[in-house]
Amino acid sequence: MMTNNTDIEIKKKNGICLLTLNKPEVRNALGVELRITLTELFKEIDKDDSIKVVILTGNGPVFSAGGDLTTLREQRLIEGRKRILTGHELIRLMLKLEKPIIAAVNGPAAGAGMSLALACDFIIASERASFISSFSKVALVPDLGSAFFLSQILGPYFAKKIMMTGEPITAQKAFELQMVNEVVAEEQLMKTAYSFAEQLACGPGISNGLTKMLVNRSMYGNLDDVLEYEAFSQAMCFETQDFIEGVDAFFNKRPAKFQGK
Repeated sequence: MMTNNTDIEIKKKNGICLLTLNKPEVRNALGVELRITLTELFKEIDKDDSIKVVILTGNGPVFSAGGDLTTLREQRLIEGRKRILTGHELIRLMLKLEKPIIAAVNGPAAGAGMSLALACDFIIASERASFISSFSKVALVPDLGSAFFLSQILGPYFAKKIMMTGEPITAQKAFELQMVNEVVAEEQLMKTAYSFAEQLACGPGISNGLTKMLVNRSMYGNLDDVLEYEAFSQAMCFETQDFIEGVDAFFNKRPAKFQGK
């Protein structure tokens, strides 16, 4: 039985389940506990036949700022890999859930927050939204499948540019790049998301779920290999001097001076 907690608000109505990331004080950062909570919720949603469609959004001005850097400063190889694998379970559950997931991106989606949005089946973005592959700013590799999703959507050349430079992508630019389905005014975001969710909820649930599986299998056939290499690569990055420098620069609001070590 799904119950609200302080980290995620849950609303169920007419076959639609709204999940709202509810940690605005840390910009809805995806710490390990929040990832575990989301994982358990998606397991319950999978078993709940009354839920036909899921909407995922964030409370406050930010969809999700990504990983919580305050928990990463002392991260080491073994613990780092376990952390990444926890996130992989969530992403796999979302992809395998035979119910549509709509990301209603209300503001910036950075790092793992962008990855979370990309793992959804549809993205409706507020005009205030932006997408930022911020991993390179702290000398990490993109995680939660972000490298795979972006490469599939954008192709290798543009994907590598976005990931290596960390340049923000506006909602309108994301629409032009076919990263999102629709861009709407801020005040119309949830109305638009619910309207689309209602359309899906009234549709043929079994065939829609199987259609999702067919598309995902054709698109993400080698995702497991990518995720395993991602876990290894990220864990290695946690050990570098550049990562320590990047995190220190972030918290002290200064430009990082990377040495490639």
